[in-house]
Amino acid sequence: MKITMKNTSQWAVVILAGALCFAAAALPCAAQDQDSFTAMPLDAGFGRMDLTPPPIPPEQIIQKFAAQETLFKEALDHYTYRRMAKVEEVDDDNKVSGEWYQVTDVVFDPSGKRTEHVVYAPENTLKQIIMTESDMSDIQQGYPFVLTTADVGLYNVKYVGKQRVDEVDCYVFDVSPKQIEKGKRYLDGRIWVDSEELQIVVTNGRMVPDDTRRNHQDLHPPFMTWRQQIDGHYWFPVYTRAEGILHFAGGNGYMSEDVHVRDIIKYTDYKRFGSTSTIIYDGQTLQNPNAQQQKKPQ
Repeated sequence: MKITMKNTSQWAVVILAGALCFAAAALPCAAQDQDSFTAMPLDAGFGRMDLTPPPIPPEQIIQKFAAQETLFKEALDHYTYRRMAKVEEVDDDNKVSGEWYQVTDVVFDPSGKRTEHVVYAPENTLKQIIMTESDMSDIQQGYPFVLTTADVGLYNVKYVGKQRVDEVDCYVFDVSPKQIEKGKRYLDGRIWVDSEELQIVVTNGRMVPDDTRRNHQDLHPPFMTWRQQIDGHYWFPVYTRAEGILHFAGGNGYMSEDVHVRDIIKYTDYKRFGSTSTIIYDGQTLQNPNAQQQKKPQ
């Protein structure tokens, strides 16, 4: 998010009260720009961290879950779904004072190419911040983080321990980019990997980098994404919550400002998009009994 030029008021920092807790340790490398945000409480609900060594070397676990994530990404590329995304400005009474809201169907066009179709987008009422290209990139690709075999080499992946998330035993890894290339976004945080299915079930951290240059600041809150088994095998993203106080330094024409921002993303209506196929045998056309029937995007 970037701050709007028209607002020059100074906000007090608001810290939420309640029973929610935020796993601050999930941000191991964010200290480089930590003064650009204050983390807000997020729902953790995890069990005790087991620090005993895993049954096989962590490097093997990383290779195996990256391979499973690769298969998941290939499967996800054949699903349609609906994404509800909203970005809220929250005032010092913890009330929503401005909102960006968009409902998008991620579908396929007649040629089979994946595309996004916005089905509902009311008037944008954000007053203090504006949506940026990196915000949209995080919503579309960053928050539903997938760590494939092709991408795992871009990260430092460190085994932390084993922890129970609801009823799922998970391996826990800290993840941070080895280096940052211009124009690309990376996860800096922590992932929980199902110890049996070897797929990511929870992601917590931040998408980096932030632009902290005066007059060019583009800041983003920490987030947590939960996945759920949709088809009995793969874990699909179903819910993301991001929240924090973004600290914008003053610049030409505006004062420094703290803005409480909350993002909520929901992913629903997953449907397999396939195609029928036929088998020619002995001059006769037979329907392939194993083919996926074509489904129209909803």
